[in-house]
Amino acid sequence: QVQLVESGGGLVQAGGSLRLSCAASGRTFSQYVMGWFRQAPGKEREFVVTVNRSGGRTYYADSVKGRFTISRDNSKNTVYLQMNTLQPEDTAVYYCAASRVDTGSYNIAPSQYAYWGQGTQVTVSS
Repeated sequence: QVQLVESGGGLVQAGGSLRLSCAASGRTFSQYVMGWFRQAPGKEREFVVTVNRSGGRTYYADSVKGRFTISRDNSKNTVYLQMNTLQPEDTAVYYCAASRVDTGSYNIAPSQYAYWGQGTQVTVSS
């Protein structure tokens, strides 16, 4: 198994940027598909973005495409989420997750991820 710890959340004004980090324990980080999800008050957990094991393929939710960028550094056991042009609608707890599911498609369902971080709060004010 793998332990995930998110960091980098905080309070920003609309139009600002944040960079989230997810540090993973273990020695098999490169074997995991990684994803970011978010959950706002009163809403279900929402898929944000996923990146494959090598970092060469990504898939973004329409709501963040063009504004958010995922990347990973397997040598550092870390995945990042660069968030630009933040909007109040982006306010949520952001979760990092790891998956070993490989079906030939992108992993966008929470059930496909076995390991989760504790989350980091992102608040965007207007």
